[in-house]
Amino acid sequence: MNVQKPMQDTSALPETHFVNGMMLNKDLTARPAMIDNCDTMPKLFALRCKNNGQRTAHREKDFGIWKAYSWADFWAATSQIGAALKSLGLNRGEVVSILSEDNKEWAYFDLGIQGIGGICSGVYTTDSAAQLAYLLQDSESVFLIVENDEQLDKFLKIRDQVPLVKKVIVLDPEGLHDIDDAQIIFLDQFYEIGRDALKQQADLFENAIMRGAAEDTAMLIYTSGTTGKPKGAMITNENVMAATACGSVALPHLSTDEQLCFLPLGHVFERGTSISGSIAASTIVNFAESPETVFDNLREVSPHIFAAVPRVWEKIYSAVIILAKEATPLGQWAFKCAIKVGMAKAELIYASKPIGLWLRAKYVFWDALVLRNLRIMLGLDRIRRAVSGAAPVSPELLKWYLAIGVPIREGYGMTENTAVCSVNTPDATRLGSVGKASAGTQARISDAGEIQTNGLTTFAGYWKNPQKTAETFTADGWLKTGDLGVIDKDGFLTVTGRIKDIIITSGGKNITPAELESELKFSHYIADAVVIGDGRKYLTALIMIDQENVEKFAQEQKIPFSDFASLCQAELVTNLVGVEIERVNQNFARVEQIKKFKLIDILLTAEDDELTATMKLKRGFVEKKFSNLIDEMYT
Repeated sequence: MNVQKPMQDTSALPETHFVNGMMLNKDLTARPAMIDNCDTMPKLFALRCKNNGQRTAHREKDFGIWKAYSWADFWAATSQIGAALKSLGLNRGEVVSILSEDNKEWAYFDLGIQGIGGICSGVYTTDSAAQLAYLLQDSESVFLIVENDEQLDKFLKIRDQVPLVKKVIVLDPEGLHDIDDAQIIFLDQFYEIGRDALKQQADLFENAIMRGAAEDTAMLIYTSGTTGKPKGAMITNENVMAATACGSVALPHLSTDEQLCFLPLGHVFERGTSISGSIAASTIVNFAESPETVFDNLREVSPHIFAAVPRVWEKIYSAVIILAKEATPLGQWAFKCAIKVGMAKAELIYASKPIGLWLRAKYVFWDALVLRNLRIMLGLDRIRRAVSGAAPVSPELLKWYLAIGVPIREGYGMTENTAVCSVNTPDATRLGSVGKASAGTQARISDAGEIQTNGLTTFAGYWKNPQKTAETFTADGWLKTGDLGVIDKDGFLTVTGRIKDIIITSGGKNITPAELESELKFSHYIADAVVIGDGRKYLTALIMIDQENVEKFAQEQKIPFSDFASLCQAELVTNLVGVEIERVNQNFARVEQIKKFKLIDILLTAEDDELTATMKLKRGFVEKKFSNLIDEMYT
């Protein structure tokens, strides 16, 4: 492989410096955004593959055994994919969609599509056939990659609605060997097409990579569509490189790090962590087997980097509480003592106060006796960088994790600024905030209280939707996030809620429900909550209970139940949740307190319209679907 940068006028390039072995612009607002003299991720990918060769790039389980793949393997597969797409008629600027769970092929196709000049668009596997049809139509996708027969079935149902799709590439042929369809290609056949193309022109893929420019759209990332049809955010090469550089400064990856990839790669958060961030730092990515095996895979891998959404951190916490209850009396006592000492230390750390020698000694003792073993059991014993993003997380939950020796850095970003705006770092952390603006990014608060951002990470606009694009920017070009927030005198940003979620009671009181909902979710009996009250006399809440912890409670109390619905209907369960709500109410003013609540007696998953792919409840969908429960609370 012969990778060279094209000739250019270096006098026009910004001044650089080295950060963790990577050469970055000293000024991260300077154009072009570059890492190691590369202005696109495919160029940086080619450079890393050349330099890393047989070093392990990623691992994936094969028949229960973790199997390693080198950077040379990464390059070979990706270049064949790019060459095959070119041979089958993909033109620069055209869209290819991927409908698959996370796996190594997702990364291969992502880089192959971008490298050859295409635009990669991820589709969540929980999307319905109708949703797939809309995304393929809106993006005008010309190729579709599907994981297996289940996802192929969705395409076959809507095939006549998406005539622009030339070919469908199937990753896993199991159950499909007898299929005879000219539009469908299996992965092995597809690789063969790529190998044949490279035999005819060995430098086809490399040449295409070098033609890429910073302003080219690299990926389409569709918004969740909670307020209408999903919109395709155009993320350029410049956005990707700037976001990666900003992340490398704030919370750096190291070449010795391993990480676990499990959040949907179609989401900007995981894409930046497990593909762009990994390529920049040459880390090893371990692909989880499935969303259901994440916690098992976490224990097996014990990663140094683990980026997750609040729901995942809450699930781990809940699992620990269950285990603690099942321990012997001596074990329960030891756990309680260890957590008490850990919380005392965490309180001082977050308050920026010194930790006395006696407390340090006690923590060392309980860490050796309890907490270290707990971290090993959870797979968090090697954690160097733990991150929570995509939704607000309870400050109490962050304190608990710090107490057990796992400092979680909460950050803030959105698809439209490539998931980069602010983050708490080891050197600058404030509990309850989402940190200071990242290097290369500016944040301000408008007169209406809206958070607005600016920087090279700001997206190019919505795909073929100039009206919505214009609505997203201020007159002076800043991105309107739609979030409410404040910036304190030290520069720490706190997100207080979504503008569209503001509750105005019938008494005229403005309430942002995010903080209240976040505190409710810290309870290990409550998985999620939606606070209601717009135009009403008082606040109410729809509660989704934590199945495992509440079932454990029901078994201990000998409460009969046959399924999830009957569990929610049990009087003692309702009383249990009521106690948790009263505990939270004590921290809020009277007008902000929840007066009534109802339990959602359906176990929601990411396949339901009420949940996003990152496991956040969609307020609009929930209020509409459970309107009868809401009405009962105001009758």
